[in-house]
Amino acid sequence: MCKWKVTKGASAWFRLSCLSLPLLLLLLCSALPVACHDTHRAVRAPRGTNSSSSAVVGRHVRSYNHLTGDVRKRKLFSYQKFFLRIDKNGKVNGTKSKDDPYSTLEIKSVDVGIVAIKGIQSNYYLAINKKGVVYGAKDFGADCKLIERIEENRYNTYASAEWRNRKKPMFVGLMANGKPMRAKKTRRKNTATHFLPIPIV
Repeated sequence: MCKWKVTKGASAWFRLSCLSLPLLLLLLCSALPVACHDTHRAVRAPRGTNSSSSAVVGRHVRSYNHLTGDVRKRKLFSYQKFFLRIDKNGKVNGTKSKDDPYSTLEIKSVDVGIVAIKGIQSNYYLAINKKGVVYGAKDFGADCKLIERIEENRYNTYASAEWRNRKKPMFVGLMANGKPMRAKKTRRKNTATHFLPIPIV
């Protein structure tokens, strides 16, 4: 009798399994798209969040406002031992006197690496025109924009930001007698174009 029960029970379980299998497959198939869709959304959501956050974090607008508008009061002491001066008539030359009021200059940043130099007493701007003439300009213009650069010997050079001579920069320079050099004849390595900015206390 035990053998018959086992056989009958096994047969009944087999029939139940055969009937339940299609139903289980149907239920799984119907639930699968929903599960896949939810999983796909779950995967995509973090990606979207990360990309948007990285776009915000990664976007960086460079600002150089701190480099413009800076004003310094200086005397430009040349390698030739002259203080650069701009007199009341706009004439540019050098003086040996450290107390010359026309040698007190205002250096103002007008752009990245570009400055305007003005004589405080004369109110003229240091300028270089297209022909390479160094002069004092009453009003600020293109001739007054100078590229300021620190050279290897720690002195500064000032070259025209607007004009070049045969694709070569033109510099402010003082000769051994204190007269301004023709900017077309100047070179970066020529120490006559090198100036040391001395702060005025």
